[in-house]
Amino acid sequence: METLSIFTSILYLGLIFSQVNSDPTEDKKALLDFVNNLPHSRSLNWNESSPVCNHWTGVKCSEDGSRIVAVRLPGVGFSGQIPRNTISRLSALKILSLRSNIISGYFPSDFVNLKNLCYLYLQLNNFSGPLPDFSVWKNLTIVNLSNNGFNGTIPRSLSSSTQLEALYLANNSLSGEIPDLNLPSLQQLNLANNDLTGLIPKSLQRFPTSVFVGNNISFDKGLAPRSSPVLTPSNESNVRPKNGKRIGETALLGIIIAACVLGLLAFVFLIIACCIRKKREDGFAGTLQKRGMSPEKVVSRNQDASNRLFFFEGCRYAFDLEDLLRASAEVLGKGTFGMAYKAILEDATTVVVKRLKEVSAGKRDFEQQMEIVGSIRHENVVELKAYYYSKDEKLMVYDYYSQGSISALLHGKRGEGRIPLDWDTRMRIAIGAARGIARIHEENSGKLVHGNIKSSNIFLNSQQYGCVSDLGLTTITNPLAPVIARAAGYRAPEVTDSRKATQASDVYSFGVVLLELLTGKSPIHTTSGDELVHLVRWVHSVVREEWTAEVFDVELLRYPNIEEEMVEMLQIAMSCVVRMPDQRPKMADVIRMIENVRPNYAENRPSSGNKSESSTPPPPVVVGEN
Repeated sequence: METLSIFTSILYLGLIFSQVNSDPTEDKKALLDFVNNLPHSRSLNWNESSPVCNHWTGVKCSEDGSRIVAVRLPGVGFSGQIPRNTISRLSALKILSLRSNIISGYFPSDFVNLKNLCYLYLQLNNFSGPLPDFSVWKNLTIVNLSNNGFNGTIPRSLSSSTQLEALYLANNSLSGEIPDLNLPSLQQLNLANNDLTGLIPKSLQRFPTSVFVGNNISFDKGLAPRSSPVLTPSNESNVRPKNGKRIGETALLGIIIAACVLGLLAFVFLIIACCIRKKREDGFAGTLQKRGMSPEKVVSRNQDASNRLFFFEGCRYAFDLEDLLRASAEVLGKGTFGMAYKAILEDATTVVVKRLKEVSAGKRDFEQQMEIVGSIRHENVVELKAYYYSKDEKLMVYDYYSQGSISALLHGKRGEGRIPLDWDTRMRIAIGAARGIARIHEENSGKLVHGNIKSSNIFLNSQQYGCVSDLGLTTITNPLAPVIARAAGYRAPEVTDSRKATQASDVYSFGVVLLELLTGKSPIHTTSGDELVHLVRWVHSVVREEWTAEVFDVELLRYPNIEEEMVEMLQIAMSCVVRMPDQRPKMADVIRMIENVRPNYAENRPSSGNKSESSTPPPPVVVGEN
């Protein structure tokens, strides 16, 4: 009897466990019906065989996994009308974001079934027709329907959404008077750029006038625009004494002097404030404030159907340009082609955004080059996830990894307590980077050039092999001055115009990286006597004097039985940095030479040029530090 009771308990617990961990089958089918019946330009990893929770892009489940509670799919390229009886079947849905798509048609009438909806983001689409009856949603907290084509009046039923904290209806075609919405929790409002008329109701007079601009609205008597003070007749009369006599010359002179002093102080304060603000905002996150507009206005002004953040096939990120513009940004470094930023989005997704400078290519040429770069899938090439092009901004988006570049690992914080980069890791960096560059050289019918190979553009992949980034940008940017271009010490001597880099000059740059790995020295460094030393020339001089042992990094001396390998790698590096381009080996030959140094590398050569799929994310490194 006791045995039966234990068996029953185990069976009961098993049933509970299976229920908790099972897929929300009905919700899953509803989403598949939605995505299969609405055209979209960006692929999603949704399929019948894969689990929904924690796997499907943009989908979040409840804690017990029984229902879908959030769907975030901004910028996926959805076009057309939302299919009926699809999303509306997600009765437990709390968050719905379909912003920055090309969805058209009326507001879906069957959304009335989403009784638990709290956050609704449908901005930057092509919706039309009247706004819905809001009385069916009692839990709405944020509603953003801006930048669409909604018309008709603002429904009074909004008053029933007593928990509403933010309402955005700007840039539509709404008309009529603004209803007196009694929404005590409302903290943010934007009704700008519609066809609204009449007076601002008393319940909304606490908001600044900027949220009502672009309409035919009059202000109540006594309600002055907050953006500009009003000079009343009583204020004007204050310049005269009560008896109506003119102010004396001495008093007038004193007023003028005081006004000049105050004006000068205000001017100085303004200059100081602008300098402080510029310093704070000198980065990706500050571009919005510099323009004096919200992220929503930036997007609505610059973004159209052909000018959106473009994601490459297979990318699982669920965000759009507006997310990037709102993201918390941290400068990672200033490189040859622009600034790199670490951007943390609202959902905690972290990416690297490279903000390009001096781009000389037009939109078509830029997009063609991005397509070439973004099509490369190889375990030793950092994958471009997305890009953006507009007249004012050119952005590239990569994964963010926090381990650091090879430059940081080699040269950062030398001294006591430092963990040195061991010889085995340096060999893995060399063979991995070589394979990545060789793969790049195969692209575009064997004509693609990296053009900016250096240790700050090489990282470690999940197997701790070198992985190259920041490729193919020389052809779309303005040429660098020769003095500046060679300052880093990686540029081949024949390259006087950075746009005319070749695969042979890539080999030279890779040879400099090999010398960096072997010597532990930067391509351009100073001696204790402040003498500027060019690494390639220094190595040539040391080898010529037969002091080869002096070349190698002192941190490598602790590892036994590696002298022969180091000498062979030095010979490979020297063959890459010969002065005449036609005497340098091809990258495929370099790979074979390194594999001869370590035969096991040939055995572990990747079976294909495509990046291997893995459910485990790669270890962190910082992409874009150059």
